[in-house]
Formats: sequence, structure tokens, C-alpha cells
Amino acid sequence: MRQQTRRGLVQVYTGDGKGKTTASLGLALRAAGHGMSTVIIQFIKSMECGEHRALARLSPLVQVLVGGNGFVVDRPGAADLGCAASALAAARTIMAGEACDLLVLDEVNCALSCGLLELDKVLETITAKPPRMEEMRALKHPFEAGQPARPGIEY
Repeated sequence: MRQQTRRGLVQVYTGDGKGKTTASLGLALRAAGHGMSTVIIQFIKSMECGEHRALARLSPLVQVLVGGNGFVVDRPGAADLGCAASALAAARTIMAGEACDLLVLDEVNCALSCGLLELDKVLETITAKPPRMEEMRALKHPFEAGQPARPGIEY
């Protein structure tokens, strides 16, 4: 259901506590319900978890790429930095090929805050987003700026 004329937005879900990944999974589920494809890149997680098993049932509409090396407690090591760089490179490749309708950079803000990624590299990646691709990375909701609800994204 590629909507070539639809303008994709960048959504940022951030803050203390839980709920950010859950919100992005809900968005992926909603997009799949409208026949849209989603790729979720996880920047921190390194193990299979329940969400992976559930999302596998939505394949090929939803794909999860585990790009993390686990949670960083102190300083990131070379393996941590390499995993994060590879995950960001995967995001760029997916965007360049316009391989999905929705790209979720799960935990990218956490990867930034613990020193796994450089802000300028993440911003360059986001800036390269194709116009119709939605990217979910909430400082504030698009509704606040007058953006109407869109099928597969808000409902």
C-alpha cells in the first residue's frame, strides 16, 4: 500500500521510563494493518525477546534487525561502537533503497546518550530520509502542529 504522495514525518519518542519501544511497536502494528512495511532497527538490545517472536508473525510486513550489543553500563567498548555504527549504516541503506514505509530507530536516543553514536551522524541519517518514508525515533505529537491523522500511522 505504498502511498507515493504521502509525506512521511520524523517522530521522536523519548523520555524517562518505559513505553517508547511499546509505542513504536504499536505504530508498526498499525502500519501492517494497512499493508505498509516496517523495519525496526534496535540499537541497544542484543537478545531475542517476546516482541521479536510476536513480530515474526507479521513477516514480511514487519522486520526486526537487532543491531545492539546489549546495554552499556560504563563506557562503550569497541564491540558496542561497532554494533551501533553497523545499525546506523543499515538504516542509511534501508532509506536509500526506500525498502519500507516506516523505519523505526528503536533506542537510538539511548545509543546517543551513552556515547555509542555521534549526534551529527544520526542527524545526517535522519536528514537523508526519503520524503514519503515515516521515521519513528515524543518530543511532541504532530497533531499539535495541525497534522491530520493518517491511515497506518495514527489509526
